[in-house]
Amino acid sequence: MKQISTSAAPAAVGPYSQAIGAGDLIFTSGQLPIDPATGAIEKADVAGQTEQAIRNIAAILQADGCTLDDVVKTTCYLKNIADFAAFNEVYGKYFTAKPARSCIEAAALPKGALLELDAIAVRKG
Repeated sequence: MKQISTSAAPAAVGPYSQAIGAGDLIFTSGQLPIDPATGAIEKADVAGQTEQAIRNIAAILQADGCTLDDVVKTTCYLKNIADFAAFNEVYGKYFTAKPARSCIEAAALPKGALLELDAIAVRKG
C-alpha cells in the first residue's frame, strides 16, 4: 500500500490520507468541497460544491496517473437529498464513464459542507 497526496487538493482534516493505493486500486478519502488554494468552502450552492469536490478527487487521482474515467465506484453524501437533481447535473458532466454509485443523505457533514464524495479507481496497465 502507498499513500497518495497532492497539494492540488485540500490536505486531510484529520488523521487520514487523501488516498491510498492498494494493488491496482486507488481509494480516495471523502472529499469536501474545499478550495485547496484557500482552505475554505467557497461556493454556497450544491452545484458549485459538487464541482469543487470532483475537482479535488480528480487532482488526487492525477497525482497517481489516473483520471475520473478510471473511477469504478463513488459514494456520495448529500446534506439534503432534495439537492439530488442539481448534484446529478454536475456529477454527470464529470463522470461520463458512469461508475457504480451510492448516494445517501447525511444529517451533517464536516465544515458545514453540503456534500462529500469519495471514489475508487483502477489504475491502467
